[in-house]
Amino acid sequence: MDFLVDRIEQLFTGIGGTFLISPKVIEEKLRGVKAFIFDWDGVFNNGEKNENGSSNFNEVDSMGINMLRFSFWLLNEELPFTAIISGERNKASFYFCEREHFHGCYFRVMNKLEALEHFCHLHSLKHEEVAYVFDDVLDISIADVCGLSILVKRKSNPLFIEYIKTNKLADYITGAESGNFAVRESCELLMGINGRYEEAISSRSSNADNYKEYLGARNGIATGFYSAVAGKIVTQHPGS
Repeated sequence: MDFLVDRIEQLFTGIGGTFLISPKVIEEKLRGVKAFIFDWDGVFNNGEKNENGSSNFNEVDSMGINMLRFSFWLLNEELPFTAIISGERNKASFYFCEREHFHGCYFRVMNKLEALEHFCHLHSLKHEEVAYVFDDVLDISIADVCGLSILVKRKSNPLFIEYIKTNKLADYITGAESGNFAVRESCELLMGINGRYEEAISSRSSNADNYKEYLGARNGIATGFYSAVAGKIVTQHPGS
């Protein structure tokens, strides 16, 4: 396993990734992770908005998350909890969460820590059992308390990246920049470290029985939609 972790470090530093803690420590943290939470703007995309005020996603990142969830299933014989937490209202994120059967989709939440608390309460999770992929200022409240955090790189904010490093608010900084498949990179990293990468890819490509079993369980998840109203996180249909 040490050889595998060393090889992963070589591969990901080779594409510009930065380990702020050793891959071995990430491996130790990952053993306790039960949930994967993602910011939306600047993580799945470069933050640009269309005429409807929404921002999109891509299938490369989507496949990465599906494979990460499947690798977790292979390792733990259960599904990880998954959510999007965004300060904005993104129609594409609603579609994505329902299509991919995420457990939660949070939108128009300015204090993201409140959303994390809500999600952890719903699923009996501790902060340290959450891995978080993020990119900007409003995400710091979660990055500060979660068990494992990955910052999506953007060359335009070197001072922010330095702030994250100085205050130890991330464990890894992606080599891929915002809007350039950083979610896929994050998923590949975690899959490699959890030791189930090859099994997950092989089983998915052959549509093996274990993948069908996983997919059936995944597709049984009904996505919950939540927003902040009058300072509280409440269930709210995205069409309202």
